[in-house]
Amino acid sequence: MLEIILVVITLFAGSRGPAYGQQGGPAPDPLIRENATVKVAAHTYVIPDNNVGLVPNVGIITGSRGTLVIDPGLGRRNGEAVLREAQKVSRSDMLYIASTHFHPEHTTGYAAFPASAKYIDSTTQEAEFEQNGMQMVRTFANRSPVTADLLKDAARRPADITFDREYTLDLGDVHVRFVLVGPTHTRGDTGLLVVEDGVLFAGDVVMNQSFLAAGDASSMTAWLKAFDTFDAMHPSTIVPSHGAIGKGDLIAANRSLMQSIRDRAVALKGQGKSVDETATAIQGEMTAAHPAWPRANGIAAAAKAAYNEAQ
Repeated sequence: MLEIILVVITLFAGSRGPAYGQQGGPAPDPLIRENATVKVAAHTYVIPDNNVGLVPNVGIITGSRGTLVIDPGLGRRNGEAVLREAQKVSRSDMLYIASTHFHPEHTTGYAAFPASAKYIDSTTQEAEFEQNGMQMVRTFANRSPVTADLLKDAARRPADITFDREYTLDLGDVHVRFVLVGPTHTRGDTGLLVVEDGVLFAGDVVMNQSFLAAGDASSMTAWLKAFDTFDAMHPSTIVPSHGAIGKGDLIAANRSLMQSIRDRAVALKGQGKSVDETATAIQGEMTAAHPAWPRANGIAAAAKAAYNEAQ
């Protein structure tokens, strides 16, 4: 089953741009596809992003006492599609919602879910959305008339259940472990392990044949520690926020990438290069080595984080 999925689901260019591999022309509308849900393990389903910008890989975890939806999509219309897909495979009326991070395509679909659904979130991610979430919603809405319509009634949905670093959700015959690992892509990045299935929803912290979308708040130290945390979970399958589903060895591949950026930044700092000179040099070197990889705009931020944290 997984091998089939790996062929079908192609790479995604990043949550902030057009889909990787497009040959020009307008980007497809950021709509989650119905009737495309795939089963990746005994309790775990994924609605693939289908290589479309602003569409996440949506997770649906089904237990005997509840169903968890991970990253419910951009706005109410997408959330309604996700809810219909979840209802097809659910074995319980109890619904839970979670987000790998606070960006609108990972959160605002929760508007479609009933008030009885329980939203679970870290205190860090809650604070991020309160501080910056609606500004990001407005930014996304300005991208096109379609995104404006999708987000026309977007609003923050405060969490019903909060945690600081870790939380385990008991869905009956399956458990989901939440672990806060930021500041990486965002301060509140959260990995979710479906324990009995060995499936890790890694957010934007682990990707497949892609650079990692670091930003001003990112820490190279935290990112490398996140890889250690995920490695200790021993996942057999990894579902990134966007792009192809992969196997557990994606963690090692991503660690190697970030370590190479760190080591090069430390070396250039030792040669007396400025932080901007270092970031520019590493950006050029990395994109030359992997010209087809998406999210190249995160390289400079990762290099700056490594430079500033170097002793």
